[in-house]
Amino acid sequence: MKARAEAAIEDAHNKIHASSADALLAAERLDITLPGIQRPIGVKHPVLRVMDEIVAVFKAMGYSVGEGPEVETDYYNFESLNFPPNHPARDTQDTLLIAGQEHKPSRDRLLLRTHTSPVQIRTMEKQPPPLRIVIPGKVHRNDATDATHSPIFHQVEGLCVDTNITFSDLKGTLDHGMKALFGSAVKTRFFPSFFPFTEPSADVQISCIFCGGKGCRKCKNSGWIELLGCGMVDPAVFAFAAEKQPAYDPKKISGFAFGMGVERIAMMKYGVSEIGQFYAGDMRFLDQFV
Repeated sequence: MKARAEAAIEDAHNKIHASSADALLAAERLDITLPGIQRPIGVKHPVLRVMDEIVAVFKAMGYSVGEGPEVETDYYNFESLNFPPNHPARDTQDTLLIAGQEHKPSRDRLLLRTHTSPVQIRTMEKQPPPLRIVIPGKVHRNDATDATHSPIFHQVEGLCVDTNITFSDLKGTLDHGMKALFGSAVKTRFFPSFFPFTEPSADVQISCIFCGGKGCRKCKNSGWIELLGCGMVDPAVFAFAAEKQPAYDPKKISGFAFGMGVERIAMMKYGVSEIGQFYAGDMRFLDQFV
C-alpha cells in the first residue's frame, strides 16, 4: 500500500509539473509568422515639411534641386553676387565670419552663408544654360532672437536662365507657385525693391490667406502679406559666372531669381506666433504635427 501511495503521489506530481510546463510553454510561445511590433517613428519637422512642399511645387514646374556648402567664401556669398567691398547692402546681412581678414582675398575669407544665393553662382559655373534650379537650405545671420527672427533659419531660392526670359515669366511662375501653396484664390502683386544681384527687383505680396484680402490683424488690415523677394538677374552676376562658363553671356541670355523664408511660411500655415517654438525642442509643441 505504501508503494501504491508513493506511486500515486509521484504520478500526481508529474501531472502537475507537466501541466505547468505546458502552460508556461504556451504562454511563451512565439509565432514567427506574425508581423513584428510596430514601433512609433518620428515625423518631419514642420519647417522641413513646409520646405519640401515649396520644393515640390517648383519641381512640378521642371526645376531641379541645387545644394551647396553652408560654410562659404566671401567671393561666392557676396562678391560674385554683385556685393562690392564696403557696399552698404552688406550691412543688411549681419555675417558670422569664420576665418580671414578684410585685407585678404575674398576667396580666402570664410563665413557662414547668409543666403542660399551662392549656390546660384556655383551651379552656373558648372552647368551651361538653360538652367532651372530651386535651392533649399539653412542660412545663418548674426540676428538677435525675437518673435520673428532667428540666427539660424531656412530659405528656398529659385533661378531660371535661358534666352528671352522676361519679367512676365517671373510673375507667372511666382503667381502659379503661390496658388499651388496657398490655394487658387490667392492673388499676387509686385512692388519695386532693391537687391544687389537682381535688376529690376521686386517684393511680392499675396492676398491675406486668413481674411481673403478683406483686412485683419494678421495682415495689419491691409489685406496683403509680404512674402518674398525676386527680380531679373543682374548682368553683372552673369559676368562673374562667365569667367568659368562663357555661355553665360549677358548679351545673349537673361534670367530671374527669387527667394523666400521657409519659417515665415510655416508660421502662416500652422498659426505659430513665435519662430523660436520651431527650435525649442518642446514635445508639447511638436506633438501636434504628428
